[in-house]
Amino acid sequence: MGVTCKVPQLRFGEFSGEWEEKKLGDISVKISDGIHSTPEYDENGLFYFVNGNNLVNGKIKITDNTKKVAEEEYFKHKRPLGDNTILLSINGTIGNVAFFNNEKIVLGKSACYININEEKTNKYFINDILKTTSVQNFFYSEVTGSTIKNLSLSTIKNTKLNLPSKQEQEKIASFLSSVDGRIEQLAKKEQLLREYKKGVMQKIFSQELRFHPKGISSQAQGTDDDGSEFPEWVEKKLGEIGFFTKGKGISKNDIVENGDLECIRYGELYTNYKEIISKTISKTNEKSDDLVLSRANDVIIPSSGETTLDIATASCVLKDNIALGGDLNIIRTNENGVFLAYYLNNEKKYDIAKLAQGSSVVHLYSIHLKTLKINLPTIREQTKIANFLSSLDTKIEQANKELNLTKEFKKALLQKMFVWRRYDVKL
Repeated sequence: MGVTCKVPQLRFGEFSGEWEEKKLGDISVKISDGIHSTPEYDENGLFYFVNGNNLVNGKIKITDNTKKVAEEEYFKHKRPLGDNTILLSINGTIGNVAFFNNEKIVLGKSACYININEEKTNKYFINDILKTTSVQNFFYSEVTGSTIKNLSLSTIKNTKLNLPSKQEQEKIASFLSSVDGRIEQLAKKEQLLREYKKGVMQKIFSQELRFHPKGISSQAQGTDDDGSEFPEWVEKKLGEIGFFTKGKGISKNDIVENGDLECIRYGELYTNYKEIISKTISKTNEKSDDLVLSRANDVIIPSSGETTLDIATASCVLKDNIALGGDLNIIRTNENGVFLAYYLNNEKKYDIAKLAQGSSVVHLYSIHLKTLKINLPTIREQTKIANFLSSLDTKIEQANKELNLTKEFKKALLQKMFVWRRYDVKL
């Protein structure tokens, strides 16, 4: 017969014994919610009206849409929030957890505050355990309401938690905090790389930065590999630099997991792909003779979509013989397709959006794309720019991959640290 003991699957070696079940209300000084009325807003106020949807990734997120209130309203509706306070979303959005960060806020009814009794338990440990799958599943099993979900204060107070000694709680919390610190570092690294890429692209495409053999220069003029100056960029129309054609229909039903032919459908351009397509996500068994196949360096742009900005998306296909679906504009050019995709996606995105036609369904026709004015450097400079920007994207992808792996590592830790061992007992 199997018996489940309240001993975690993963544990620090100096601790032993079963964890003790307690209710959240028993280890808290106070649990209550925010105000049920609407405060008087003041766009010049120094205090924020915060609800459950402001609790994001463990923090209070203040956005441009967050309403402000005056000092008088703050003191009128002030709640006893402090260093021991954990906030929890309980209305509409359920289960988001964040520490109170001493922000001057008025708390709305879609969030509750949990003031932890720090003599009995560790607030950081409770913050971690409230995010576990078992507790989150319990919250969702107890919600009421059909259109707008609600989690009652009574349910929160009666939420059962299995707790070790305070010393073990502190050890676990400290360890998980170090993992969170690593996650924050990686997230910041990725964000800084994205911001750097955005800034450097603006300077490159405005020609404030020009390339030379050893990299880039802040000079307005670059130099070629032999030391001579790169020529000035030349204005042309998109229709002057290549041949335009269209893809041929590949329906959703034509997509099969183990198909023989790689393919790209137009909707994937603004959901799955960026400037460079080196590997496809879809395959089909449709006959290649009935389809339009790519040539390496093709630049593709959707010809229909839901919004003008969605449709203003360019990608360069790096491989031959990829089936290109219907509703795709194809530009075949002797220019560097990767450079062109970066340039169109960033410097010319809004200009392309202005060329789109329609309202409920937006269309982008080649006859209009051909009129788009662009500035082109030489092929050599295009290639340098394309290689530089693609190398930045590689670094961003690596940082994102490392970030996601660390998040998965923490998720696995939480699973093993808060899931109990099961023993077989012979009777």
